[in-house]
Amino acid sequence: MNEQTNPEIPPDEIENPGSEPDVAVQRADGDEPAQEPGSDPHVDVAQVDMTHVKRVLEAALLSAPEPLTVQQLRRLFAGEVAADNIRKVLDELKDEWSARSIELTAVASGWRFRVKPEYQKFLDRIANEKPPRYSRAVLETLAIVAYRQPVTRGDIEDVRGVAVSPPTLKALEERGWIEVVGHRETPGRPAIFATTKRFLDDLNLRSLEELPPLEELQSSLAAAPDLVEAPPTAPEQQPPIDEPTPPESTEPETHAG
Repeated sequence: MNEQTNPEIPPDEIENPGSEPDVAVQRADGDEPAQEPGSDPHVDVAQVDMTHVKRVLEAALLSAPEPLTVQQLRRLFAGEVAADNIRKVLDELKDEWSARSIELTAVASGWRFRVKPEYQKFLDRIANEKPPRYSRAVLETLAIVAYRQPVTRGDIEDVRGVAVSPPTLKALEERGWIEVVGHRETPGRPAIFATTKRFLDDLNLRSLEELPPLEELQSSLAAAPDLVEAPPTAPEQQPPIDEPTPPESTEPETHAG
């Protein structure tokens, strides 16, 4: 069969841009979408428009009250965007925001936007609630737990050389920086403490391996306004909780009957 020009299509329309509607018709039942990339929420945005993915991630992270994991972010796209692509876009987004007063960071609980520390002090001036401030004893206790965990109160007292009062540990537990992770199988079964993901998040860290040297951590905690009002009592001046106070009265006990 000899090849010949289709008589139904005028030769001058073969290269005519006006034939674009026919292309759209061909795409309607093919693999490629006819609409603009990102205009249809059901389209696989991982293959169509990664810029659209970036904007969705940006909106989700800016509006989220807590860090979001990569798996949570994948649910934004019904799982159609691979985790590696999510991470790649997050890195790009991090670079885009690096020169601004707000930055995108990866912490233990996931990804989040936060105000850079050098700008946070200005925002604190108009905050309705002042952040709590902690005594040196509380910060020293936190540092010991962070670097020697898991530890009991007795372990902390051995390092500090003074007694640790319950309010000191309670303050750290209420802040969400430490928690009880078990009990040591010794007489009295003392509680064992370790730091939490919240602790890492507040220090903008992803893991304990990123902890700075001890001296640097203590300086950072003491200098940070939202991390450092002292407890009503001074733990260093209190006797150990396990030492009983001798009775003041020497009167003999009264027995019933």
